Amino acid sequence: MRVRASYLPAGDEEGLRNPMDFNPEFSRRARAVPVWAALRELGVDGVAKLVDRCCRMAEKYAESLRDQVGVQVMHQDLNQVVVRFTCLAGGDDDDHTRRVVENTQREGTCYPSATVWHGHGAMRISVCSWRTDEDDVEMSVRAILAAHREC
Repeated sequence: MRVRASYLPAGDEEGLRNPMDFNPEFSRRARAVPVWAALRELGVDGVAKLVDRCCRMAEKYAESLRDQVGVQVMHQDLNQVVVRFTCLAGGDDDDHTRRVVENTQREGTCYPSATVWHGHGAMRISVCSWRTDEDDVEMSVRAILAAHREC
């Protein structure tokens, strides 16, 4: 089953690998079981802390990228960050942003996705792992900025 929405990458239609097409989440039957297990193990307060941590890490992404040359944080809310990159050598910023996403994915430290935000090409960073910490964010920001300078 392929799920599509304007904020999700189009996958092979644009030559990009869509992570959702490569995991079993949408084909599973009892998707509520992991939620039940997390609540049973962590409790409501533990799950709240987990969600809060993901949101804090997204804020850290936004803070770390916001003041960089050629980087525009277009949106940050909850565990999501939307970023656009300006081509410093001149040229199409949408194309440059897509190349930054592709190069970041290829490098492999993190796997942000390409998206369109208010009609502009952008990078979507989604913090959704309980294991993501500040070191992970810093390492990922370095990889993203290296990909930005490389384009």
